[in-house]
Amino acid sequence: MLRNFLKIAVAGALALGLTACTKEEKKEKVVQQAEPAKTVIKVGATPVPHAEILEFVKPLLKKKGYDLQIVEFTDYVTPNIAVDEGELDANFFQHSPYLTEFNSNKKTHLVKTVSVHLEPMGLYSKKIKSLDELKDEAVIAVPNDPTNESRALDILEKQGLLTFNDVALKTALDIKTNPKNLFIKELDAPQLPRILDEVDAAIINTNYALAADLNPLDDAIVLESKDSPYANIVAVKEGNENKDYIKALDEVLTSKEVKDFIKEKYKGAIIAAF
Repeated sequence: MLRNFLKIAVAGALALGLTACTKEEKKEKVVQQAEPAKTVIKVGATPVPHAEILEFVKPLLKKKGYDLQIVEFTDYVTPNIAVDEGELDANFFQHSPYLTEFNSNKKTHLVKTVSVHLEPMGLYSKKIKSLDELKDEAVIAVPNDPTNESRALDILEKQGLLTFNDVALKTALDIKTNPKNLFIKELDAPQLPRILDEVDAAIINTNYALAADLNPLDDAIVLESKDSPYANIVAVKEGNENKDYIKALDEVLTSKEVKDFIKEKYKGAIIAAF
């Protein structure tokens, strides 16, 4: 009986030892797998005004212990793919309707964190000074991505130039009435400032207008209403929105310093959205 008891005691001790070792091993693994403290934030942005605003907040982030690296893009696709694939921590170039459409079409998993500013779209021309001068069968260029095309066509509708069938996102195919027989030319957004000589007018996103030395307040024949829902946002991969470094980025981008910077630098052509 004593022999059996000793066997049980030894077995129990071994089991406890193994359990203790297992717990210690798990602790070691947790320590080994802990992420190193992040000190660099990589953000994709279009040059104007997004990269300019990010340049302004670099010192603010530095005080919080982060180095901001800005990666510039001139299109609306690559920066979203780069965030979804983990090559960038965040991007700053788009509005929520575009992000929603992009996620649906590209099967990406990006989310908005904060709204930073609104860039009112404008109608520009080198051939006319007012809409009264717009001739029949005039050619008007608009962005060809779904949300910005619909947004541009909203401007034409509000000016009484076109009416549309009741659809969520307007395209030229949805035109209901067109009294002047206008021709809508769909192009990639970055191309629009470059083709102003070739069309009667173009509706251009403010970031591309500013990059082409077009001032929305001075040069736009028509400017989008300030109550537009298309504020530009910070976007990150789903699951990263509560990371400390993203919260730090959001905090500086919605600070009083940034609001004052936007007001002073862009003179109302860009409006803080916070």
